[in-house]
Amino acid sequence: MARPVFVVGAARTDFKRNLRKEGRGLGDVIVEAGRAALADAGMPASAVEAGLVGNFAAGQYVGQLHLGALLLDIDPALVGIPTAHVEAACASGGLAVAGAAEAIAAGIHDVVLVVGAEQQKTMAPADGAEVLATAADKAVERPLFGDHMMPRMFASIADRYATLHGLDDRPLSLIAAKNHAHASLNPRAQTRDGGLTLARALTADESNPRFAPPLKVSDCSQISDGAAALVLAATPQAGRAAIRLLGHGRTTDRRRLADKDVPAFPVARRAAERAYRLAGIGPLDLDCAEVHDCFSITELVTYELLGWAGAGEAGRLVESGATILPQVRTQLVGTTVPRFYLPVNTGGGLIGDGHPVGATGVRQVVEIFDQLVGRAGARQVDGARRALSFNLGGTFTTSVAMVWERAAP
Repeated sequence: MARPVFVVGAARTDFKRNLRKEGRGLGDVIVEAGRAALADAGMPASAVEAGLVGNFAAGQYVGQLHLGALLLDIDPALVGIPTAHVEAACASGGLAVAGAAEAIAAGIHDVVLVVGAEQQKTMAPADGAEVLATAADKAVERPLFGDHMMPRMFASIADRYATLHGLDDRPLSLIAAKNHAHASLNPRAQTRDGGLTLARALTADESNPRFAPPLKVSDCSQISDGAAALVLAATPQAGRAAIRLLGHGRTTDRRRLADKDVPAFPVARRAAERAYRLAGIGPLDLDCAEVHDCFSITELVTYELLGWAGAGEAGRLVESGATILPQVRTQLVGTTVPRFYLPVNTGGGLIGDGHPVGATGVRQVVEIFDQLVGRAGARQVDGARRALSFNLGGTFTTSVAMVWERAAP
């Protein structure tokens, strides 16, 4: 029988930072986040039996690979443990968490340290876009979609959704404005000082161009530097906060968007269905969630594949205010009372908090940890005890869904 899996420590860096300007690098934030997670767990490095680094493209962004070895700089006591670098595009972090959880559940290790990290602010945006394009089938899809390939691919998902169900700017803009509003409550979010209003998100102009129609710049996630870390263990630390993994699912679809069922993405849906089944819950038995919003359309489509809305109904769910924290709901949708309450991306998501690619799946669980143990501050969801994280890579190619619950003290 599989053993239980707990997160007993969590930490992350400030995603507003520019590491190159600080004279620091990827290894520095891996060490920073890893040490902070161990301190949060109240656990010595000598207790760690294995380590994983989630990272997408350090070989291109900073010219460094063999990243598992960077964990050893956290503490000399880690020298000799098995480590590995996990890569699955934007799902690299989530897949690293899942791999650590599976090793603990199988009884292979009792304590595993996971760090997700990326340093992207090392090159011009156009060059960075070419790196991000490797998350898809670049050789085939780059000639089809052209420059800024990934935004244009997700724009094509929005076009397909609009053809099937109808779609205007408002739901997409509301998702972007929601995530920026949530980020304003998060002291480590990249856009915490920005303040994208709904009116601004709805407006396409020279400063917010529709560069991948129908997507505007405000519909896109951030280019970020940062790291996030978790300590996973087979048993919780006595007297310390912890969350338990109730169930998880992970799937892989074919790389090319043309080979997928758009926008239903049934292969990605299977990851969520397995997580729900193992957790023994349904899609609405959650108090909050962290989902992948590399673009606003991604979050919209995800609402449906996670079972929160039927086909073509995600826009109405957004406009009901159900996924907005009550702390900021009135400023976005007025006094509308949603039929149910499920705040999504409470820290700002990728659009508001930032998207250091390899860190994102780990950062999602850090945010859930903070919510479920009651230390999310101004963005706290009252009484939160169960949450879901959903991290994807490519165009819904790799999907990782995990259901978490606050552990009994």
